[in-house]
Parts: sequence; C-alpha cells; structure tokens
Amino acid sequence: QVQVVESGGGLVQAGGSLRLSCAASGSTSSINILGWYRQVSGNEREFVAHITRGGSTTHANSLKGRFTISRDNAKSTWYLQMNSLKPEDTAVYYCKARTIVGIDVWGQGTQVTVSS
Repeated sequence: QVQVVESGGGLVQAGGSLRLSCAASGSTSSINILGWYRQVSGNEREFVAHITRGGSTTHANSLKGRFTISRDNAKSTWYLQMNSLKPEDTAVYYCKARTIVGIDVWGQGTQVTVSS
C-alpha cells in the first residue's frame, strides 16, 4: 500500500513563494502518477499538476509559469514549487498518488493562504 503526506503549506504574502512537499511511503514503486490538486471550501477539487512515472509533467494551463511540479526519486518525495502567489491561490492543497493498478491515494492536505 501507498501513503502520502503533504507538508509545506502556510501563510505567505502575495508575490511570494512556497514549496509544498508530498512524501510517499509504503509501496512507492507502484506509483504511476503523482498529482497535486487544490480545493477552496465549497468548490470542487481542482487539478494543479501531475508527473508520471516516466517523468512527464502536466500543469494546469492557468498555472503554467508560476507552479512547477518535480520529484526526488531517492527521497520518494514530490514537490510543488509555487511562485508569484496570488490571493486566489489560497486553498487546501492535496497530493494524490495513482498506482499502476489505478488506485488513488490522497493525502490529508496542507493549507496555503496568500494574503493581499
């Protein structure tokens, strides 16, 4: 089984940066895609970015140029670098691991708050 835990959220001023981390444990070799999503209370969860087993990345069009997903295979950790943050980026950010058999495993989320 796979477990994922996010960290790195917090309060930042508009224009600032944060790097979120998603640490995976368990059967990490079974992870096929690792993605980041975000959710504002009352809204649906929104796709932010993902990275495949082979290293291909996809970012939400609206976030390209500001957000970047990356990984450190040796640490079984994935990152979301967020630059030029805006108040509308305020949300709970979740990582999701999809295994090679299609099982989705979500983390508990980390709050990001961007003040104006």
